[in-house]
Amino acid sequence: MPADRQYRTSTLASRLQRMRLRGVAAALLALSAALGANHASVQAATPSPAAAATPAALPKLDTVTAHQGDIQDTVDAAGKLQLHKWADTYADIGGQVKEVLVAIGDTVEADQPLLKIAPALQATKAESNRAQMARLQADLADQHAQLEFAQLQFKRQTQLKAQNATREEAFESARMGASSASARVDAITAQINELEATLRIDEEARQKTLVKAPIAGTVVALAARPGQLVSAAQPAVALLRIADLSDMTVAARVAEDDVTRLRPGMAARFTTPGYPGKHWTGKLRQVVPIPADGTGEQGKQAFYIVLFEVKNRDHALMSGMSVQVQFVVAQARDALLLPAQGLGAPDKDGLYDVNVLDDGRHVSARKVKLGVRNAQQAQVLSGLSAGDRVLVGPVPAALAAPAPAVSDAGTRSPAPAGS
Repeated sequence: MPADRQYRTSTLASRLQRMRLRGVAAALLALSAALGANHASVQAATPSPAAAATPAALPKLDTVTAHQGDIQDTVDAAGKLQLHKWADTYADIGGQVKEVLVAIGDTVEADQPLLKIAPALQATKAESNRAQMARLQADLADQHAQLEFAQLQFKRQTQLKAQNATREEAFESARMGASSASARVDAITAQINELEATLRIDEEARQKTLVKAPIAGTVVALAARPGQLVSAAQPAVALLRIADLSDMTVAARVAEDDVTRLRPGMAARFTTPGYPGKHWTGKLRQVVPIPADGTGEQGKQAFYIVLFEVKNRDHALMSGMSVQVQFVVAQARDALLLPAQGLGAPDKDGLYDVNVLDDGRHVSARKVKLGVRNAQQAQVLSGLSAGDRVLVGPVPAALAAPAPAVSDAGTRSPAPAGS
């Protein structure tokens, strides 16, 4: 065989051998990969003991905590400020307003002059009456002198008659003169008394021309002006109104559902938009027992006016201001409190069922007695301690105690030993 052919034959055989070796290696690699995947799937299908021992994730629980604090049960209402003590002044005599001595907002004392009225009656009438009084008093003095003289004459005639030294006619004349003088004195005295009554009326009328303050306070209304005609015969509008502003009355409108919870003496507090953040307090004085105007008719809800007073020494509060009132029905300080959400309804004994969660996530049922309660929280009288966590809503199934197994004893024969 030539040498070059032999070389080519050997080279071809070498290449075929290398190709066979590569095929075997690839087959071995594929087999190894298949065996590894099968082993991994077997491991995944069979959980490890550690994985089997890991518990399922526990559910998230919604709880509220009992704590110490203060609580109040209140009735809310809207209202208005009103004058507490005030008095109106009217004209007691007909005439024309001559002068107004005060203005709105002035502080006045009791019996202080407020305005003057010129009476409709002529002032000359009073002067005439006084002149007539002076004339009658002069006549009375003259008649007293004549009476004294007549009495002396009668006394002398009486003595002479006792001595039989005078005539009967002279004695009778003296007696008649004394009687007549005494009668004239009585007549003039009666006229004087009558005129004195007239003068007193005139004096009272003169005093009525000066209108005075009935009480001490502040002028809050003024309807009089100079030149205005007034009459005592007509119940006209008040000329002035005087009010004592050191105290104010709060008139609150309370719904019929809440007014039955209110009692005189209850504490009350209120705010007004004019003074944000400031509070005033008082005590309930009266519940007006008839519905407020325009309420309780034709199926409408009835509202009742509830009154109480508040001190107003600095006169910051004014009549007509709107207020938001809270009447304190019940309250407790430093009490054990529980948020009111999720309490449900009480049982026949008035107790509430709650579920308490401890630190070990164990649930125990409790019976709770409540005291003061409002929309946000309730006072706990018994059944809980400060810091207890109460579940809101039903107990989750994961924490619920398992139901006891039902015994089948008596329903079938026991299995033989060793079965």
